[in-house]
Order: sequence, then structure tokens, then C-alpha cells
Amino acid sequence: MRKKVLLLVDDTPANLRLADAMLGDTYDIRTATSGKMALEMMKIVVPDLVLLDVMMPGMNGYEVCNALKADPATRDTPVIFLTGQTEVTEEQRGFEAGAVDYIQKPFSEAIIRARIETHLTLKDAREQLALQLAILKADLETARNVQLSILPQEIPRMDGLEIAARYVPMKALGGDFYDFIVVDEKRIGVLIADVSGHGTSAALIASMLKVSLAEQTDYAAEPSKILSRLNQTLFGKFRHHHVTAAYVFLDMEKKILKYAGAAHPALLFREAAGGNVREVLENGLMLSSFREASYHQVELPVAAGDWLLLLTDGVSEAKNPSEEYFGAGALQRIFKEHHATSADQFTAQLLDEFYRWTAAPGGSELEDDVTFLALHVHG
Repeated sequence: MRKKVLLLVDDTPANLRLADAMLGDTYDIRTATSGKMALEMMKIVVPDLVLLDVMMPGMNGYEVCNALKADPATRDTPVIFLTGQTEVTEEQRGFEAGAVDYIQKPFSEAIIRARIETHLTLKDAREQLALQLAILKADLETARNVQLSILPQEIPRMDGLEIAARYVPMKALGGDFYDFIVVDEKRIGVLIADVSGHGTSAALIASMLKVSLAEQTDYAAEPSKILSRLNQTLFGKFRHHHVTAAYVFLDMEKKILKYAGAAHPALLFREAAGGNVREVLENGLMLSSFREASYHQVELPVAAGDWLLLLTDGVSEAKNPSEEYFGAGALQRIFKEHHATSADQFTAQLLDEFYRWTAAPGGSELEDDVTFLALHVHG
């Protein structure tokens, strides 16, 4: 095990010899007789700790310490001042310069050893923590890439139907999820889901949803069965999370939609005839928490010009600085004002309005993941 390197900086050689005699058996001692010499030495080898005299000609200890803290290579190196000064103001000045400790001369071997060991232990702990954080950051980035990969890489294109989506995770890893079951060129199923919580566990549950949904193609036209089967797949797999979801099936040949929800925010439906925006709510219990949960579906006609909006509660329950909810009222207003656009333009405008409401430009400081899908029926 290598010895820790200590740099002793003092313009009095006798003091250097004394400190070396006290500490040389435990540490690898380097010495410098001036501040300038110390800075030059640290360009070659950065010590684990610096014992620094305050009163030195040319460049005093405070100036040396300031220079060390200004250099990224040495700013984390702990500095202990050794001085004969006893004024409180001098001690305060030392801490303001970035020192971790201040030992008055003459000092005892027991005291200086104890102080050195304490600060070396703290330095090791900080370095270990920084390493763990770097590893965690790398793992989270990998997990984030996996999370993004489970979302559809492109939106399905269908005759008579335009779809656009927006997904903004609260953190590096979110719990929102959406996906599609494309039956043929006229029929499609759309799932949106929200896993409670955030982070790696929520992202893993979202990946389970993707796998399970891919196995439900035979039931694509039956939202109630889709949710029931997803519930059976997820039940008992985890304890501290639950999942809300909504599934809509669109048959563009028959001009109908079928919809079912699992404790999820309502589907917003803007009818071209009259321009009214209404909530479609056909909710059962949340997924994963109740083995025998059952779900019911509603069937509605659709016509050219109709709009559908699926969203997670990160949208409807977002607050502005006055603690007011974004809510259904704001969504309905935006629907009425911006419906005469493409689905992609509509979702972009909705996201801009959302950012303005929450005063969180670009999604910064969001309190929850935000996901919504807009579906526009054409003639």
C-alpha cells in the first residue's frame, strides 16, 4: 500500500526537518521552502495533502492556497495551515482561502497526526463518492438510452389518420410509456401508460409493458381485453409501483373508436361537428395491483376533422407558480385554439403552452414526466 504524499511548505528549514521527523515514518514527505517552489512541484506530483506555513517571503501561504484552489488539478487537495498567528481574523482568512484546517505553532505530534489523518480520510471518502457518482451517472445514461429505445422510433402512418407524440421525462429516467399495435392500413391500437415513481425501476416496468403489449396483437380491437391481459402480466411482479393506462383502438374503415382506461386521465375528444371538446372516461382499477381487476370499453363514432388527445397526469396535474393546475380547462382551450393545424404542429404548440404555464422552459424542473399523443382523423 503506497504511502500518502504530504507536501510541507515552510521557509524555515528547521521547521521542515521537525515535521519530517514527526511524520516521515508514516507518509512520503516532500518539502518546499517557498510558495513558488511548492506550486512548481505540484505541477509534477499532486500531493494528497499540503501543510502550509502562512508567513513566508515573496508569496505568503494565503496566496499559495488561493493559487491551488484556482487550479482544477489541485483545488481538491486539502490544505492545513501551520502558523504562529493567534488572531481569529487570521484563522478566518485561512478558511476563506480554502484551507480545511488551521494549526497553531508550536504543535504536538499527536495533534498534527490526528488532523492529517482526519482530512486524508475525508479526502478518500470524497474521492470514493465521486467515483461512485460517476459510475452511477454512466449507468443512468445507459439506462436512459435503453428507456428511449423502448419508445416507438417512428410514428405509424395511416390513411385517414395523423398521429403525433411528445415525451418529456422529469429525470434521466421516466415512467411514462406509449406504443402502438398496427393491425393493418386501416386499424391501429394506441396505448399510453404511466408507471408510478421514477428512475430505473419505473423504466424497467415500462419495458415490461412494451414486451407484454407486443403479445396482445390478437386482441388489438378489444381495449378491455388488452388492459385485462396487461394487468395479469404485471400483477405480482413488483410491490412499490402501480401503473395507470389507457388504450384506444381506431378502425378507420368503420369510422369507430373503442376506448378503455385503467385509473388514467380521460381521453379528450374534439368533435369536428360543433367543435365541442369532451372527456371520455371509462376507467377501471390501476394495473398490477389487483389480480381480478376487470375493464369495460366504450365505442364511439369518429368523423373527418375529429381530434383525440391521450395524456399522462404529468400534463393535467402540472402546476404554475401560483399552484394552479394546468387541468382540463387549459387543455380544452388549447384544443379549440390550435385544432386547425397538423398533429405535429398541435403537439408542438401544446408543449409550448405547457412550458409557459409551468414556467419550466424546455422541461426544466418538471415535477413529473409529460407525455401526450394527438390523433387527427382526416376525410
